Amino acid sequence: MSQRIHRSIDLPLRTGLNRNELWEAHDKGLIKCWEVGRQRAARFPDLAQQCLAGELPVLGWKGGVNRSLKKLEKYGSLKYLAQWQGLRGEDLDVDLGEERVLTCSRTKMVVMFTPDRTKYFNQIAETNE
Repeated sequence: MSQRIHRSIDLPLRTGLNRNELWEAHDKGLIKCWEVGRQRAARFPDLAQQCLAGELPVLGWKGGVNRSLKKLEKYGSLKYLAQWQGLRGEDLDVDLGEERVLTCSRTKMVVMFTPDRTKYFNQIAETNE
């Protein structure tokens, strides 16, 4: 069964929610991450441009890359993916049950965004940014 979280870029940012509603609801905090991405795009247009160009810059969640590593693949958080979509000015579109692969246009690093936290927390130290 799909656990797709979708939210239109045309919707306003939510207000008045408590911590539990923001981070523990059915979306697991993805909507909040996406909203933060939207806000950061307005404050940091250069960062938004990097994302629009297909780069995966280092953000507050695992998944960004600042250089190529020996191993050209790594895992990232779905929260990173949600924030990245917000930075790009896109609709939020993440499935909590699926992995999604993106390649950074600048470093050519391949990042698999996964709902399985153990994959990105257990990466060898070499892949940590």
